Amino acid sequence: MFMLESHFLTMLGLGFVLGLRHALDADHLAAVSTVLAQRPTFKASGLIGLWWGLGHTVMLLAVGCVVMAMNVAIPDRLAEACEFGVGAMLVALGVSLALKMSRERWHLHAHEHDGKRHLHFHSHRSGADHVHGHWLKHSLQPLLIGMAHGLAGSAALLLVVLSTVRTLGEGVAYILVFGAGSIFGMILVGLALSVPVVWSLSLGHRVYWAVQGLASLGSIGVGVAMMVRIGFSGGPL
Repeated sequence: MFMLESHFLTMLGLGFVLGLRHALDADHLAAVSTVLAQRPTFKASGLIGLWWGLGHTVMLLAVGCVVMAMNVAIPDRLAEACEFGVGAMLVALGVSLALKMSRERWHLHAHEHDGKRHLHFHSHRSGADHVHGHWLKHSLQPLLIGMAHGLAGSAALLLVVLSTVRTLGEGVAYILVFGAGSIFGMILVGLALSVPVVWSLSLGHRVYWAVQGLASLGSIGVGVAMMVRIGFSGGPL
C-alpha cells in the first residue's frame, strides 16, 4: 500500500513539474504575448496568466473525464485538426494586434483653432492611461485562448495519463495537479513577459509600439509554422 501511495505522489509531483514546463511551449508564449502587449501592467499580466491557466485546465479536465470514463483515445486526425486550429488562432491574434496598432497609431482628428475647424492626422497610442477596467472582456479572452490550447494539448497529455493511472479518480487528480502547475507557470510567464512591455512603455511610445510589433509578428510566425508543419508533414509541431 505504501509503495502504491508513494508511486501516486511521485506521479502527481511529476505532473506539477510537467505543468510548469507546459506553460513554456512556444504557442502558449506567442498567444499570451499578444494579449500582454495590449495591457502594459504587472497586475494585468498576472491575471492574464491566471485566466489562461484556468481555461486550459477546465478544458483538459472536461476532455479527460470523457476520454477516461469511456476508455477511448482521441483520434490522431482530430488532435492534428485542433493543433491546426491553434495555429490559425495565433495568426488571427497577431493580425488583430497589428490592426489595432494601425488604428491607434494614426487617424483623422478634428480640432478647432481661432474659430476655424481643422482636420489632420493624429495619434492616440495605447498607454498606461488607456488601460481600462473592462474585466469581463479582458478575462474572457485569455480564458478562451487557454481553453483552445487545452483542447489541442489534451491528446498528448491523456496518452500519458492513461498509461500511468489506474482509476478515474487518479486521472482527475493528475490533470488537476498538472493544471495547477500550468496555472502557476503561466502566471510567472505572464509576469516575466510583461517586464519588457512595461519597460518599453517607460521609454516612449515608439519603443512600446516596436515591442507590440514583435509580439504580433511572433504570434503570426509561430501560428504559420504550426499550420505548415501539420498541413504538409501530417504531424503536430
